[in-house]
Amino acid sequence: MTTIAKDNRVVTLINVFTVEPARQQQLIDLLVRVTEVTMRKLPGFVSANIHKSVDGTRVVNYAQWRSREDYEMMLRNPAATTHMREAVTVGQPNPHLYEVAEVIPRQAD
Repeated sequence: MTTIAKDNRVVTLINVFTVEPARQQQLIDLLVRVTEVTMRKLPGFVSANIHKSVDGTRVVNYAQWRSREDYEMMLRNPAATTHMREAVTVGQPNPHLYEVAEVIPRQAD
């Protein structure tokens, strides 16, 4: 389960895909399938959340990994790289790893 907290010792992949609006759902379906079939079975996978822009031009994959090493091991996994190559045929990725710097909750009424 996704937990966003400063003391949560995970790394977060935020991958913003640019996509043609007519192909947005195709990319979402692909990312969901890849996550369910491959990514969630890899060591260090924590969670993934797929977001879509309301204008249809972006899909964001927000995925947490236990460590940078686990994420980098995934990048060398043949099953994962096959799926990543497939995603690039649908949308243009822009992936980066992040750590939570701060979490600011809603102010109480």
